[in-house]
Amino acid sequence: KYFLAGQDVSTMDDDQLSWVRNEMIGFIFQSYNLIPQYTVLENIEVPLHYRRGLTSIGSREINRCIDLAVQVGLGERLDHRPYQLSGGQQQRVAIARALVNDPAIILADEPTGNLDSATEVEIMEILKRLNAEGRTILMVTHDPEVARQAKRQIVLKDGVIAGEEFFRN
Repeated sequence: KYFLAGQDVSTMDDDQLSWVRNEMIGFIFQSYNLIPQYTVLENIEVPLHYRRGLTSIGSREINRCIDLAVQVGLGERLDHRPYQLSGGQQQRVAIARALVNDPAIILADEPTGNLDSATEVEIMEILKRLNAEGRTILMVTHDPEVARQAKRQIVLKDGVIAGEEFFRN
């Protein structure tokens, strides 16, 4: 059995699992997965369209999306489309989108994999700040420098846990 927030996830149906994924987990992808036709603001709003009980996106939700864009340094780019943004800016949109439903857990798949070293530092600072605020960050990376910035590192080899290290960060 697997419990998340006191609920047995192994007994949930597809609708309940979708709710868990949308409400309790934020996803940050290496390839950003932004919708090209949408603006920064619209891309951040996407998870809200799937939120249970929310029939329309009102001013409160829009203001939250704007606040998240500002927090990740994109307050001046709300009307830009992904092709008008750098890789680092696109990743920031992905981070804001992952946070819009205020999840307790963030799954980050190679969040710095497509970025230059300066932008990598900025993205890692955002992730560390989110962790300091109480969010659990589960990050997959092949970059040892990025991995060392975590509090805990679990090494997988051929799909099996091959080691574990704790760091003081």
